[in-house]
Amino acid sequence: MGGQEGPTLISSVQRAFRLMEAVGAHEGGVPAKQLARETGLALGTAYHLLRTMVHDGYVRKLDDGTFVLGERLDALHAGSRDQAALSRVRPTLTELRDGLSAAAYLTLYEEGEIRVAEIVDGPKAPRVDLWVGFEDAGHATALGKSVLRELDAEARAEYLSRHVMNDLTPRTITYRAELLRRLDAAVALGPAVTDIEEYCLGTACIAVPIRQGDTIGSLGISLDAHRAACLDDAVKTLVATAERVSRGLSLTI
Repeated sequence: MGGQEGPTLISSVQRAFRLMEAVGAHEGGVPAKQLARETGLALGTAYHLLRTMVHDGYVRKLDDGTFVLGERLDALHAGSRDQAALSRVRPTLTELRDGLSAAAYLTLYEEGEIRVAEIVDGPKAPRVDLWVGFEDAGHATALGKSVLRELDAEARAEYLSRHVMNDLTPRTITYRAELLRRLDAAVALGPAVTDIEEYCLGTACIAVPIRQGDTIGSLGISLDAHRAACLDDAVKTLVATAERVSRGLSLTI
């Protein structure tokens, strides 16, 4: 019995893939009977596999009883594109880390949240202790504030209405008016935004904006607070690197 389990499972997977390919060939929907004919499957087998794939979101059943590909495949495809984009820019982040002897970070503003997309660190450039998720620390990090500065007033207000400005350290800005004042003031000071021990004591960060198509994000580095004087010198390198990262993320293949 155990010896038949593997081949039987493989055959089921192969049949499911054949069925999915057949569904994908009919954008307007296709009935189960036609799918069974096109794939050479028994009608009962086709129905069973279709029910399973509908349940898992790989196939969707329309009101007229026909089948189309489901949203789960779109999500997988999008995830694959995102991973490919990150793979393209990872060497650039590594170059940034080695050139500035500081951990490099990439964030993207997705579905209303500031999320860390990639961190490139090393023994000589350790990452900051992410003791509070970036989703809840946009007000306290250079990476988060860089994104917030790029949002329009309405989007920024909407974000801040959903996130409590907790005091993560004694240096954290916890009043919305003060944060907005500093974000507006930072526009005139150039592309970079900093945080000196606002997120984590002993750590200083600097970040500049990046874009992936229409998606806003930020590129930054972190280092020990006693090296904070080096941040200003890093701006030129960060801006040039951000341009390369934006091009790499936005490249379509």
